[in-house]
Amino acid sequence: MLTGKKILLGITGSIAAYKIPLLVRLLKKDGADVRVVMTPSAKDFVTPLTLSTLSGNPVLTHGFDEKTGKWDSHVELGLWADLFVIAPASANTMAKMAYGIADNYLLTVCLSAKCPIMFAPAMDLDMYKHQATQQNIKTLIERGCIFVAPSSGELASGLCGEGRMEEPQKIYERIKAFFQTKQNFKSKKVLITAGPTYEAIDPVRFIGNHSSGLMGIEIARAFADQGAEVTLVLGPSSISVNKNNVNVLPVTSAKEMYDAVMALFPKTDIAVLSAAVADFRPEMVADQKIKKNPDNDTFTIKLVKTEDILKSVGGLKTDNQTVVGFALETENGLENAKKKLHTKNIDLIVLNEMNESGVGFKTKTNKVSIITKDDQVSTYDLKPKNEVALDILNAIYQYTN
Repeated sequence: MLTGKKILLGITGSIAAYKIPLLVRLLKKDGADVRVVMTPSAKDFVTPLTLSTLSGNPVLTHGFDEKTGKWDSHVELGLWADLFVIAPASANTMAKMAYGIADNYLLTVCLSAKCPIMFAPAMDLDMYKHQATQQNIKTLIERGCIFVAPSSGELASGLCGEGRMEEPQKIYERIKAFFQTKQNFKSKKVLITAGPTYEAIDPVRFIGNHSSGLMGIEIARAFADQGAEVTLVLGPSSISVNKNNVNVLPVTSAKEMYDAVMALFPKTDIAVLSAAVADFRPEMVADQKIKKNPDNDTFTIKLVKTEDILKSVGGLKTDNQTVVGFALETENGLENAKKKLHTKNIDLIVLNEMNESGVGFKTKTNKVSIITKDDQVSTYDLKPKNEVALDILNAIYQYTN
């Protein structure tokens, strides 16, 4: 299963490091080429000699070996791996990963790695539950790192609770699952829009919405995992994508997004237009900040329609292209989504209904219905947005094959 796969294991300073030799054995037995990097403190819990013997490769803790004068480039090591697994990942290492600190060899490799990064935290339950640790984990997940959640159980402190590193067998299963991802969209050129648009009123104010862009970003990540070449036209968002095969093109306004999509669409195989594009923008944009008028309690802004990106793409679509739109509705969701699907001349539409709990902007979950051009409706349960993305990709694959 893992024959020929190049797996880099990063071990940090945690008592759970004593379990990693078993993970090395499982990976080697399955045919993987395994190399190990350690933080200096990790050597207090497991010896480099053990890991070197099991992996069949030297264990690296520093870039430069004073005895041999050999320099091991962190950049080359980061390029070598198909997957970088950091287990155990201590609270200290995760914090440094989140903030881009590179004060040891493992972290310099982490910053240089072009491959996906998987991390399996291990620490005491209070450290794991701490707000700072939870925020760092969230940051890493949002950047596209693969999170192997710790289990609950007896901890080294004698306490019992969450924070226990997942067992080597389970981590091995997650690694296998990663490499089993189907390449359904290999070499396909995919265009995705995500996030809000901001329509300027004056130099400091704008009309916008609460979209974070997470749903579209998860779709982009999923397409990249399945072999696609992805261009993500992303409105203002605080979420970092950091994913191979995803080229991020940042935009601000609906006009900027429209121009980018129109330029890219002719060479696109699949377009997924998930952005929350403003329907209107101010007719006039003030050159200077608009001041309050003490003589008036009201102020009127005349709005005009923005470019209809979805309709424009639907009008250009050829038989060899697939276009997926999104409909966010507050009433008569199915009826409105079907109308949008047919009037815009697109292939599929993903319906979100704001009256559903856990659905909408700034949530980590979503509940969707996917409707095809022939009015077939598939409804899915509430799920994390990364899982919703996979449902959308599966629907696209079934529709196009």
